[in-house]
Amino acid sequence: MKLRSISIGTVLAASLAGAAAAGETPAPALTPAARSNAIAFKFFAKEGAAPGNLFFSPYSLHTAFAMAYEGARGKTAGEIASVFSLPAKTADLRKGIAELGKDLAAAAKGAEFAQANSFWAQDGYKFLPAYLAVLRKDYKAEARNVNFKTGAEAARRSINAWTEERTKGKIKDLFKEGALTPLTRLVLVNAVYFKGKWQEPFKKELTAEADFTRSDGQKVKAQMMGFSGAKDLEYGDAGGFQLLRLPYQGGLSMLVALPKKETSLADAAKGLDAAALDGMHKALARQQVKVFLPRFTFSSGFELNGTLSELGMPAAFTDEADFSGMDGTKKLAIQRAVHKAFVEVNEEGTEAAAATGIAMGLKSMPSFDFQVFRADRPFLFFIEEPKTGLLLFMGRVEEPKKN
Repeated sequence: MKLRSISIGTVLAASLAGAAAAGETPAPALTPAARSNAIAFKFFAKEGAAPGNLFFSPYSLHTAFAMAYEGARGKTAGEIASVFSLPAKTADLRKGIAELGKDLAAAAKGAEFAQANSFWAQDGYKFLPAYLAVLRKDYKAEARNVNFKTGAEAARRSINAWTEERTKGKIKDLFKEGALTPLTRLVLVNAVYFKGKWQEPFKKELTAEADFTRSDGQKVKAQMMGFSGAKDLEYGDAGGFQLLRLPYQGGLSMLVALPKKETSLADAAKGLDAAALDGMHKALARQQVKVFLPRFTFSSGFELNGTLSELGMPAAFTDEADFSGMDGTKKLAIQRAVHKAFVEVNEEGTEAAAATGIAMGLKSMPSFDFQVFRADRPFLFFIEEPKTGLLLFMGRVEEPKKN
């Protein structure tokens, strides 16, 4: 059977989800935030095996694959549900997506925050009205008709331009040249953008060059930010990490997890999962902390087909795929899935964006009266909504000055 193609693009907050087949065992009940976070640790374990800086949006991955899951059936739906910890009932998924959207909008007051979904359908192709209605109503997706058959490159440029606009220019070329073809039938895109100011900005005049020791032991120079004295912040110690929460204006925050000096980041991050993150949150308490954090800017890009297949959802990428909930046939399969993300952290705050695209086709502490948090070695960081624990972004800094 020939495969036709669908492309699904997600910018900073995208994920695919589908309807589970009748008779399948429901996934354990999770909160919407825990459901969204589930892919974070699986993805980090796979992609984090390679050296270097790393940044991605679990929320983006979750949202894009939720839109695709809505049209998945049978084994395909079961595998996507397992990898992304999605509920058997898509009504529960949609309710959770709506709750997360409201929570993020409330927490991001005082910051620049935006998220948007869109779907780009082949003009004249017969998608099921019920599926398109779900995208419009429950995912608030903008509907666009394009002609992939005779203008795949023009459609690709339009989709990339939409993504770039929704991420304030931070995510460019979500789909590379040639990624969409005359067989493409649908592209799903979710975009998310965040720019937040610290509640306590770092003073630029205090930023100074300092040594940063990479995982291989090599010392490089970094622009180290700091405060004029100790600050009253949430600080903790758990699982081989020193922990620090830096709040943004509004309700979002950055949690920085710095491995203790006697522990490598790779060792400290072994077994990192939802329970470990929960343990980090519980270990935080307000203390006087002297902070040193490097300034950094970098971006990451990922081809997701191999990673997601290895994590347990290979059927979606083969001619065994069943996305009949989209068009009433079994012609569609994911041809390519991609994710891109950008982050900049400086004295004023943080700017971040991400995108996920899916193409488918037919077939030890000092004894002072304050703590010292000096991030002069590789560390993890999470941009999160503290009340629910939702992870908007997750990253690893191996070398601050390397983009």
